[in-house]
Amino acid sequence: MKKIYTILFLITVSTATVTAQNEDTKKADQLYDRLFYTDAAEAYQKLLKKGKGSRYVFERLANSYYYINDTKKAETYYRRVVKGRKVKAETVYNYAQSLKANGKLSNYDTYMRKFAEMKPNDSRAIAFIKDPNHVSKLLEDEPGYLATNMEEINTEYSEFGGATTGKDFYFSSARNTTRKKYGWNEEPYLDIYKASDVGGTIKNANLIGGEVNTKFHEGNVAITADGKRMYFDRNDYYKGDYDKSSEGINQINLYYAENVDGEWKDIQPVSFNSDEYSTGHPALSPDGNTLYFVSDMPGGKGMSDIYKVSVNKDGSVGTPQRLGNTINTEGKEVFPYIDSNGTLYFSSDGHLGIGGLDIFSAEATGNGFGEVKNMGESVNSPRDDFAFRFDPATMTGYVSSNRKGGKGSDDIYAVKKMEAPCKVTMNIKVVDEYTDMPVDGARVDLYDTLENRLSSMTTGPEGTVTFLVECDKDHITQGLSKGYESTIVTIAPTNTSEVNSLLELRPIEAIIEDDKVVLNPILFDLDKHDIKPQAAFELDKLVAIMQKYPKMKINVESHTDSRSSDAYNMGLSERRAQSTVQYVISKGIDAGRISGKGYGESRPNIDCGTDCTEEQHQKNRRSEFIIVER
Repeated sequence: MKKIYTILFLITVSTATVTAQNEDTKKADQLYDRLFYTDAAEAYQKLLKKGKGSRYVFERLANSYYYINDTKKAETYYRRVVKGRKVKAETVYNYAQSLKANGKLSNYDTYMRKFAEMKPNDSRAIAFIKDPNHVSKLLEDEPGYLATNMEEINTEYSEFGGATTGKDFYFSSARNTTRKKYGWNEEPYLDIYKASDVGGTIKNANLIGGEVNTKFHEGNVAITADGKRMYFDRNDYYKGDYDKSSEGINQINLYYAENVDGEWKDIQPVSFNSDEYSTGHPALSPDGNTLYFVSDMPGGKGMSDIYKVSVNKDGSVGTPQRLGNTINTEGKEVFPYIDSNGTLYFSSDGHLGIGGLDIFSAEATGNGFGEVKNMGESVNSPRDDFAFRFDPATMTGYVSSNRKGGKGSDDIYAVKKMEAPCKVTMNIKVVDEYTDMPVDGARVDLYDTLENRLSSMTTGPEGTVTFLVECDKDHITQGLSKGYESTIVTIAPTNTSEVNSLLELRPIEAIIEDDKVVLNPILFDLDKHDIKPQAAFELDKLVAIMQKYPKMKINVESHTDSRSSDAYNMGLSERRAQSTVQYVISKGIDAGRISGKGYGESRPNIDCGTDCTEEQHQKNRRSEFIIVER
């Protein structure tokens, strides 16, 4: 699922380019500038095979893969570009987005910070710096919706959309193989189809009748409540004229059609169409008096913005108005939709999200919209998610996505809102144990009681992180920071909406006492020598102190209690000592800096013979870490 049409109807996005003078790149550049990104990628690959892999070629190649949503290949070639000098900020942003889509959140964080340094006044940078853990928190939240693939209408080709009127379901598809292929992604041009709701299942898809579909693209649909008018977008093609901009680009424009005896006829363009920019992605307000759409017309903030325009009683439209900067960013805002409550849903790669395009909502407030909120996992995925439709009365809707597991490049999914589980906000503050000062840059890991790591976040200057957790379960937090001993705190279940906890980190030097590194007991199961998670937690402290003092050498002395024979205990303690040594070496410590020896029961800490209590046995069953060189 490497192909996507989410930017298809904003053709001019990111295509203002200067053709390289090198004759060898001319063919590839021509394909790229005509938006034939699949063919362009192949052409640039041929240049690489000829040894002509300039930074220019790598950037064009990375962009080509990025635009057809092959983020793995995009990442590979962006990596070659971002390490150079005078790299474009938008290239760094695209690289960060590719890393995030590929699940590499740590690297995503690094390059978003670099992007923020390059464009500190960009709204995307400001949002990231304000909340760098936002993506982690989204992934931590329980999904609020269930998304199910609509297999009856999806094919191996792209399907997206979902406008409903009565029992009819309108959507876009590239399944019509009688159409010629589109060079962007080598799928057939799009047509508009209509399926039917049969017993709660959408099926029986057919091309709509009338004059809407042509040999070019027809895509997104919005239909008035009375079912008499359809707004849709298509290539700038009207009455046989296929128009292009001054740069040779055929734009996407908005049109409307009237329902005449069940067929869509009398096609007309809206008054604000242009050969020089695109208008598309129509959506209607519940009363039908406002048309929302997307455009890259002059005066916008980003690559594409959401606009609105009044619809008069005679069907004419007023002057378009761009929605405010709380909605639009320097990135792409696309696919608006207004539900019956007036809530705006849209897709964006400019607001902080899980994948490439994420779906966001903003409730109606007066003449505008309020806070933009990410719809979370299941609605969103690491890939592109768009064309969201939702009915607040039935709590159901549709989303289009090229996420893994689908039938084609883009698929339509049925969405149902689920009952939200009981949640509590957990506020963690990490401080220095001796100074009580907040620790900036500390990692805080969240675990369940089975030692499964649920989430990780990094503290800012205030030393704080926030997790949203289930209210009826124990949780374990672990704080780690360079120069400190890691600390664990268990937080009990609570019925309150919020809980505050303190993680005190002790400077790593505090675990050195005389000629030993003093750790909490390294626990082994009875008759076992494998390293358990709790033992690994303690041994990580030893690793940290040895990393801080690179000349330090350690001898591990392992002891058992007196239960079992002398010979057995000697062998068991030797295996435990060597397991401990191998664990430390596995963390990058040179093997010449650590050794181990087992002493069995020959050196008890408490000489209680055969009459030891369980507590005395535990104290005898220990590991000691002797500093032999500093």
